Amino acid sequence: MTTIPLSSTKKGVISVTKVERPYGENSAPVASIGISLSGNAESPEWKVHIPMDNLDEVIKALSALK
Repeated sequence: MTTIPLSSTKKGVISVTKVERPYGENSAPVASIGISLSGNAESPEWKVHIPMDNLDEVIKALSALK
């Protein structure tokens, strides 16, 4: 897991990790991105799962925002 300090918060973090079987034995891996305002990367208040097959496209779209 990679943890990044969340800008404009006192304790918040962004967590990024790969989850191999997020929805059970036959599910495909995902990139999981979580936001925790309390700093608890293991139990984020918000999270999104991005299928690994879509990851390159999402990275390109995020890079374009920058």
